[in-house]
Amino acid sequence: MPADLAVIGLGPLGLPLAQAAVAAGIPTIGYRTGPEAGSLSPAELRRMLSGGFRPATNPAELGRVRTAVICAPTPRDADGGLDLSQVETAARTLAGHLRPHTTVILESAVYPGATEEFLRPLLEETSGLRAGRDFHLAYSPSRVDPGSRAFTPANTPKVIGGLTPACTESAAAFYSRLTDKVVRARGLREAETVQLLETNFRHVNIALVNEMAVLCHDLGVDLWDVVRCAETKPFGFESFRPGPGVGGHSVPLDRTGRPGGSLRLVELAQQVNNHMPRYVVQRAAALLNEHGKSARGARVLLLGVTYKPDLADEQGAPAREIATRLMELGAAVSYNDPHVPSWSVLDRPVPRADSLYEAAADADLTILLQQHRTYDLQGLSVKAQLLLDTRGATPTGAAHRL
Repeated sequence: MPADLAVIGLGPLGLPLAQAAVAAGIPTIGYRTGPEAGSLSPAELRRMLSGGFRPATNPAELGRVRTAVICAPTPRDADGGLDLSQVETAARTLAGHLRPHTTVILESAVYPGATEEFLRPLLEETSGLRAGRDFHLAYSPSRVDPGSRAFTPANTPKVIGGLTPACTESAAAFYSRLTDKVVRARGLREAETVQLLETNFRHVNIALVNEMAVLCHDLGVDLWDVVRCAETKPFGFESFRPGPGVGGHSVPLDRTGRPGGSLRLVELAQQVNNHMPRYVVQRAAALLNEHGKSARGARVLLLGVTYKPDLADEQGAPAREIATRLMELGAAVSYNDPHVPSWSVLDRPVPRADSLYEAAADADLTILLQQHRTYDLQGLSVKAQLLLDTRGATPTGAAHRL
């Protein structure tokens, strides 16, 4: 066999899995499901290629592996649900070459029940094989923390649920080559619902602290000091930080894919988090007014337009909506981000400020949206005419905080 593993979908879920597999000594091929792909530095790509990774363009190669993991993205569709079209494409491509005894694992974010009710028929109808008898079928929620040095695939437990106990054990045997700990769920739906719970837990708690940020500003209370004190409680509290919005690839799910299967708390959390870019613009306009300036014609510098610090990934980052709303108010927007060489909003290129200190000194308002490691926030707070910190990253009293 030319490879042990096929990773189908080379986006933010698939690339980290392929990297981990290659690092573990597993010969791996990667197959794209669409135009979306994750980013690798030239050095990372060279390491993967030298370690046994090979991009595949011929779908026939998918039929010559022991394990195939589908990591196709599932963005929101027009109705707010999950778009499974790339999962369908991946499944049909794999099914045309699926061989007996292969282990097929889905890592894409899906609704509970989707692996059995959506993926399984696609695989069986085209291949003529039966899941649980001729090939193994399992689900494992992706647990990728992009850019994290503390949490890697090796030290992050992997949850697995199979169509049958034998399917679970086959998937567990594969993942045990990558991670120190494998956690077996009772079945497919339990494993799928783990992903649902983990994603929604993040969004609901961010929404809570975002609401607290708005409340504390109205009350004249320092939220960041409140959080600092609250996180000393050793039980019953997990610390989250507010921000200008919630980005990333994990989409909150307020519906389970079934009639009546809605999660009202998650729906409300989405409303709160989706309002934050507008709130940031409201705060920006108010600050300008307090200093005798109007948003119209104001020079506004945005710092950090990615969704996470020290990454180039812009997926879901609130910076774009904030820039759009500022432009609609008549502000002249520029940006600085060491990871984004060019940036467009409303189909217009946004001027890039190369000299950070000079740009901050020239801008009527500087808004810190992402605290990249390269930013000297102490120096920035001195140089900027007016600074709005949406991340609580500047020294206390050095800037206006969210």
